Parts: sequence; structure tokens; C-alpha cells
Amino acid sequence: MESVDLTIIGAGPIGIELAIAAKRAGIQTLHFDKGQIGETISWFPPMMRFFSSNERIAIADVPLQTSDQSKCTREEYLAYLRILVRHFDLDIRTYEQVTAIERDADGFTLITEAYGNQYRHKTRKIVLATGGTARHRELNIPGEKFENVSHRFSDPHRYFQRKLTIIGGHNSAVEAALRCNQAFADVTLSYRGQAFDKTSIKYWLLPELKGLIKEGKIKCHFNTIPVAIFRNQVAFKDLQSGETFEVPTDNVLIQVGFEADMQLFELAGVKLTEESQIPEHDEKTMETGVPGIYVAGTAVAGTQISYKIFLENCHVHVDRIMAALTGQPSPSEPTPSGEPET
Repeated sequence: MESVDLTIIGAGPIGIELAIAAKRAGIQTLHFDKGQIGETISWFPPMMRFFSSNERIAIADVPLQTSDQSKCTREEYLAYLRILVRHFDLDIRTYEQVTAIERDADGFTLITEAYGNQYRHKTRKIVLATGGTARHRELNIPGEKFENVSHRFSDPHRYFQRKLTIIGGHNSAVEAALRCNQAFADVTLSYRGQAFDKTSIKYWLLPELKGLIKEGKIKCHFNTIPVAIFRNQVAFKDLQSGETFEVPTDNVLIQVGFEADMQLFELAGVKLTEESQIPEHDEKTMETGVPGIYVAGTAVAGTQISYKIFLENCHVHVDRIMAALTGQPSPSEPTPSGEPET
């Protein structure tokens, strides 16, 4: 059974940034992810660009450069993460899931599973960097499991010359609507709000969307929620009148956000607060109410309804945890470079 000083669970950007910092400090570390590095980023649609500027999502003081100096794409960022893991020779055990966390006299024992095999590991400290977008939020309405319904936007080509109904009104839904319109899909949007919130949509997308709606090239139903999905139509309720109506469709794309998976926090005995399941922790050290267990990255906010915690404002978590692990004073709050771009 292996025994180390630190175990990091989660190999997204902040987990990788912490692993690099720990290696620089000479801390013996184990690192696990139940999927691949940057797993949730790999779910992004092809060629999707980040909202944040490159310098704000770069990690470990390694510059992030793109060929045209524009905002980074999904593909470029995944390549960046792969290069960092290779360059710093990080031993990240992907597709190995932590299934149990047991406290003992010397720290913790972790039980992991990979390809049908079970392993036990000893560790003094644990950092949970499991993110806040582990699974897509569901509507829980009839017909949501039909084969023509998807919660993940994969490729606009799938919807070529198809009637596509997109449910949602923030970044993901808007970007999908624009890209599918360009791929000659017949797009209808349904959004429960009275109007699009410009703070929730990439600034370069909203004018184009409004123009296409005005021209009738994309149809949009505001103040509506879906109540049932059928093979060839979606039933909606108008939130103002209370009336229901149907929209003919071939495919349905549901883009209503994500939920965090806080199961490991519960297994470790970390107290979760509020409906969002925010882990109780010390802001100065990122240590939870369970001594020796820390939280980093967007997992600090649990499931976010209104997004305020992003990759770009989580880098300080690494500094705080490293200070706590090495006995240094907690770093001061960084001076923001402006409002979060994400």
C-alpha cells in the first residue's frame, strides 16, 4: 500500500496547477481522476472558444499562446494541459476512481478502483478538486430520455437540415443556436427569461443572435418552459399566460447548466451547506471542517446557479493550500485584474 504526503483528486486545470506546485515544493503526491485530464473541458463542442482571456486561464506561470493571439479553443486548451503534464512529468492516474475515504491515526486511507481492480493508498492530506460541472442538469420532464434528445452539444453537423429545439438562454444554448444555424439547421430557442442576460452570454455572440432572431432566421420563445418532449414535437408552457403550445421538432438539445458531484465530500464527512452543497472551508487555507482535507477550484461553490466562481478566479486556491501545507503565511487576496470575464 502506497503512502504519500498529499493526494489530489481531480485533474482539471486547478488540480494540475496544484500538482505542479506540490512537485516544485518536493511534496510526494498521488493524483487521481475518474476520467481523463481536463475531462469536462473535453465535453465542450469542437472549436468552442473560452470566454476568458488566455492569461487568465494559464496555469503554473506557463504562458498560454494561440496561433492567432485570440481566445483559446477547447482543442488548444486540452493540448496545453497535455503539454504541462508531460513537461512537469506528472504522474496522474486517469480512469482510476476514488470510491472511499477512511480516516485513521496517520491521515487517510483511500480506496480506488480501475478496470475492475481495487487499490488502497495512504495519505496525510487530501485536496478535492473535483470541479462544479460533473454532470448535466436535467429537466425531469416526460420524453427527456428519447434518443433524439441530448444534453451535450457535440457537433453542429448532426443537425444539418433538421428542426432543432434548443432549451436554455445562456452561453451554451446561444452558442449552439448560432453554430447550428450556420450548419443549416432550423433552430428554435426556448428561454424561461423575459430577455437574454448580457452578463451570461459572450459579448461577441449576443448581437449576432439578436440579429438572426430579428430577421426570423432563428425563432425564440421567451418566458417559456418545456413540459413534455415527444418524438416530433415539444410542448411548452407560457409562463405569463399559463397556456401550452407545441413546437414541431426533429431533435432537442437541452442546455440548462451543470451540477457538481459532491459525493466524495460526503464520503469524507465534509459538511455541505445550502441547496448548492457548498463545502464548509476556511477561506485563508482552503481546509474544510475535516482536518487534512482541502478544497480547490470550482468545487468550492458546489452546484452554481448563478456562476461566480470560475477557473480564472481559482488560481489563488493553489497558493493558499501550498502555504498551509508548507507552514507559510496565507497569501493576501490577489488584486483583481477586473471583473471576471467568464
